[in-house]
Amino acid sequence: MRRLFISHAISAAALLALGVFSASAADNAAVQEKAAVCSGCHGENGISQTENIPSLAGQPDQFLQWQLVFFRAGSRKNEQMQPIAEEITNEDVRSLGAYFAAMTPPKPAEDGDPDLSKKGAQVASGRRCASCHTDSFAGTKAVARLAGQREEYLVKALHDYKAGQRVGGGVAAMADVAYRMSDEEITAVAHYLAYFK
Repeated sequence: MRRLFISHAISAAALLALGVFSASAADNAAVQEKAAVCSGCHGENGISQTENIPSLAGQPDQFLQWQLVFFRAGSRKNEQMQPIAEEITNEDVRSLGAYFAAMTPPKPAEDGDPDLSKKGAQVASGRRCASCHTDSFAGTKAVARLAGQREEYLVKALHDYKAGQRVGGGVAAMADVAYRMSDEEITAVAHYLAYFK
Protein backbone atom coordinates (compact mmCIF):
# COMPACT_ATOMS: atom_id res chain seq x y z
CA MET A 1 0.00 0.00 0.00
CA ARG A 2 2.80 2.37 0.94
CA ARG A 3 4.57 1.64 -2.38
CA LEU A 4 1.38 2.41 -4.28
CA PHE A 5 0.99 5.71 -2.41
CA ILE A 6 4.62 6.66 -3.15
CA SER A 7 4.17 5.69 -6.80
CA HIS A 8 1.03 7.88 -7.09
CA ALA A 9 2.76 10.74 -5.30
CA ILE A 10 5.71 10.57 -7.71
CA SER A 11 3.34 10.41 -10.70
CA ALA A 12 1.35 13.38 -9.41
CA ALA A 13 4.53 15.37 -8.82
CA ALA A 14 5.77 14.54 -12.31
CA LEU A 15 2.47 15.61 -13.88
CA LEU A 16 2.44 18.79 -11.83
CA ALA A 17 6.02 19.57 -12.87
CA LEU A 18 5.13 18.83 -16.50
CA GLY A 19 2.14 21.15 -16.24
CA VAL A 20 4.25 23.93 -14.76
CA PHE A 21 6.92 23.35 -17.39
CA SER A 22 4.31 23.42 -20.18
CA ALA A 23 2.77 26.63 -18.83
CA SER A 24 6.22 28.15 -18.42
CA ALA A 25 7.22 27.11 -21.95
CA ALA A 26 3.96 28.53 -23.31
CA ASP A 27 4.49 31.78 -21.39
CA ASN A 28 8.07 31.99 -22.67
CA ALA A 29 6.91 31.39 -26.25
CA ALA A 30 4.30 34.14 -25.88
CA VAL A 31 6.91 36.58 -24.54
CA GLN A 32 9.31 35.70 -27.35
CA GLU A 33 6.56 36.31 -29.88
CA LYS A 34 5.83 39.76 -28.42
CA ALA A 35 9.56 40.53 -28.15
CA ALA A 36 10.00 39.64 -31.82
CA VAL A 37 8.04 42.79 -32.66
CA CYS A 38 10.61 44.79 -30.65
CA SER A 39 13.57 43.22 -32.45
CA GLY A 40 12.50 44.83 -35.74
CA CYS A 41 13.83 48.15 -34.40
CA HIS A 42 15.77 47.31 -31.23
CA GLY A 43 17.76 44.50 -32.85
CA GLU A 44 18.21 40.78 -32.44
CA ASN A 45 18.81 39.86 -28.80
CA GLY A 46 17.90 43.44 -27.85
CA ILE A 47 21.06 44.96 -29.35
CA SER A 48 20.22 47.80 -31.69
CA GLN A 49 21.91 48.18 -35.06
CA THR A 50 19.77 51.20 -35.96
CA GLU A 51 20.74 54.82 -35.45
CA ASN A 52 18.91 56.59 -32.60
CA ILE A 53 17.21 53.36 -31.50
CA PRO A 54 18.42 52.18 -28.08
CA SER A 55 19.57 48.70 -27.18
CA LEU A 56 17.26 47.05 -24.63
CA ALA A 57 19.41 44.07 -23.65
CA GLY A 58 20.55 44.26 -20.05
CA GLN A 59 18.48 47.31 -19.19
CA PRO A 60 17.07 47.09 -15.65
CA ASP A 61 13.66 45.43 -15.50
CA GLN A 62 11.91 48.30 -13.69
CA PHE A 63 13.38 50.87 -16.07
CA LEU A 64 12.02 48.99 -19.10
CA GLN A 65 8.62 48.56 -17.49
CA TRP A 66 8.32 52.25 -16.67
CA GLN A 67 9.29 53.29 -20.20
CA LEU A 68 6.59 51.04 -21.66
CA VAL A 69 4.06 52.50 -19.24
CA PHE A 70 5.09 56.07 -20.16
CA PHE A 71 4.79 55.28 -23.87
CA ARG A 72 1.45 53.56 -23.37
CA ALA A 73 0.09 56.51 -21.37
CA GLY A 74 1.34 58.95 -24.01
CA SER A 75 3.44 60.90 -21.52
CA ARG A 76 6.56 59.81 -23.41
CA LYS A 77 6.12 60.49 -27.12
CA ASN A 78 7.45 58.49 -30.04
CA GLU A 79 5.63 57.85 -33.32
CA GLN A 80 6.88 54.26 -33.61
CA MET A 81 6.46 53.28 -29.97
CA GLN A 82 3.04 54.80 -29.27
CA PRO A 83 0.88 52.42 -31.33
CA ILE A 84 2.85 49.38 -30.14
CA ALA A 85 2.72 50.36 -26.46
CA GLU A 86 -1.02 51.07 -26.62
CA GLU A 87 -1.62 47.40 -27.47
CA ILE A 88 0.31 45.83 -24.60
CA THR A 89 -1.20 44.68 -21.32
CA ASN A 90 0.21 45.07 -17.82
CA GLU A 91 1.31 41.43 -17.99
CA ASP A 92 3.12 42.16 -21.27
CA VAL A 93 4.89 45.09 -19.59
CA ARG A 94 6.12 42.85 -16.77
CA SER A 95 7.09 40.01 -19.11
CA LEU A 96 8.94 42.18 -21.63
CA GLY A 97 10.78 44.03 -18.86
CA ALA A 98 12.04 40.76 -17.38
CA TYR A 99 12.79 39.30 -20.83
CA PHE A 100 15.09 42.09 -22.02
CA ALA A 101 16.64 42.63 -18.58
CA ALA A 102 17.82 38.99 -18.62
CA MET A 103 19.63 39.41 -21.95
CA THR A 104 23.37 39.99 -22.23
CA PRO A 105 24.01 43.72 -22.67
CA PRO A 106 25.90 45.00 -25.72
CA LYS A 107 29.67 44.78 -25.57
CA PRO A 108 31.34 48.07 -26.50
CA ALA A 109 33.62 48.09 -29.52
CA GLU A 110 37.20 49.30 -29.26
CA ASP A 111 37.29 53.00 -28.37
CA GLY A 112 38.53 54.92 -31.41
CA ASP A 113 38.90 58.22 -29.53
CA PRO A 114 40.32 57.68 -26.03
CA ASP A 115 40.96 61.42 -25.63
CA LEU A 116 37.24 62.12 -26.06
CA SER A 117 36.49 59.33 -23.57
CA LYS A 118 38.86 60.97 -21.08
CA LYS A 119 36.93 64.23 -21.40
CA GLY A 120 33.67 62.30 -21.09
CA ALA A 121 34.90 60.60 -17.91
CA GLN A 122 35.59 64.04 -16.42
CA VAL A 123 32.07 65.18 -17.36
CA ALA A 124 30.50 62.00 -15.92
CA SER A 125 32.45 62.48 -12.70
CA GLY A 126 31.64 66.19 -12.46
CA ARG A 127 27.93 65.59 -13.12
CA ARG A 128 27.91 62.64 -10.70
CA CYS A 129 26.33 60.27 -13.24
CA ALA A 130 27.41 57.23 -11.20
CA SER A 131 25.42 58.36 -8.17
CA CYS A 132 22.24 57.20 -9.94
CA HIS A 133 23.47 54.98 -12.77
CA THR A 134 26.00 53.07 -10.56
CA ASP A 135 29.79 52.95 -10.82
CA SER A 136 29.58 50.49 -13.71
CA PHE A 137 26.88 52.57 -15.44
CA ALA A 138 24.78 49.40 -15.60
CA GLY A 139 21.79 51.16 -14.06
CA THR A 140 19.61 49.79 -11.30
CA LYS A 141 15.89 49.41 -10.64
CA ALA A 142 14.19 52.27 -12.54
CA VAL A 143 17.48 53.90 -13.61
CA ALA A 144 18.78 53.21 -17.13
CA ARG A 145 21.87 51.28 -18.12
CA LEU A 146 24.21 53.66 -19.99
CA ALA A 147 27.31 51.47 -20.52
CA GLY A 148 27.47 50.19 -24.08
CA GLN A 149 24.38 52.10 -25.24
CA ARG A 150 24.44 53.52 -28.76
CA GLU A 151 26.46 56.74 -28.74
CA GLU A 152 24.17 58.83 -30.93
CA TYR A 153 21.16 57.69 -28.90
CA LEU A 154 22.81 58.91 -25.68
CA VAL A 155 23.47 62.28 -27.38
CA LYS A 156 19.81 62.45 -28.46
CA ALA A 157 18.52 61.49 -25.00
CA LEU A 158 20.63 64.17 -23.29
CA HIS A 159 19.49 66.81 -25.79
CA ASP A 160 15.87 65.71 -25.22
CA TYR A 161 16.29 66.08 -21.45
CA LYS A 162 17.98 69.44 -21.93
CA ALA A 163 15.12 70.69 -24.12
CA GLY A 164 12.45 69.38 -21.72
CA GLN A 165 11.17 66.90 -24.33
CA ARG A 166 11.74 63.75 -22.27
CA VAL A 167 9.45 62.69 -19.46
CA GLY A 168 9.39 59.85 -16.96
CA GLY A 169 11.13 58.73 -13.82
CA GLY A 170 14.07 60.85 -12.71
CA VAL A 171 13.19 63.55 -15.21
CA ALA A 172 13.83 66.43 -12.82
CA ALA A 173 17.31 65.18 -11.97
CA MET A 174 18.17 64.43 -15.61
CA ALA A 175 16.79 67.72 -16.90
CA ASP A 176 18.82 69.60 -14.30
CA VAL A 177 22.01 67.73 -15.22
CA ALA A 178 21.52 67.99 -19.00
CA TYR A 179 20.43 71.63 -18.95
CA ARG A 180 23.82 72.65 -17.57
CA MET A 181 25.80 70.63 -20.13
CA SER A 182 27.32 72.15 -23.24
CA ASP A 183 27.02 70.37 -26.59
CA GLU A 184 30.72 69.46 -26.29
CA GLU A 185 30.15 67.91 -22.87
CA ILE A 186 27.16 65.93 -24.14
CA THR A 187 29.21 64.61 -27.06
CA ALA A 188 32.10 63.64 -24.77
CA VAL A 189 30.05 61.91 -22.07
CA ALA A 190 27.96 60.02 -24.64
CA HIS A 191 31.17 58.74 -26.25
CA TYR A 192 32.64 57.75 -22.87
CA LEU A 193 29.51 55.84 -21.83
CA ALA A 194 29.05 54.11 -25.19
CA TYR A 195 32.57 52.67 -24.95
CA PHE A 196 32.63 52.15 -21.18
CA LYS A 197 33.91 48.69 -20.18
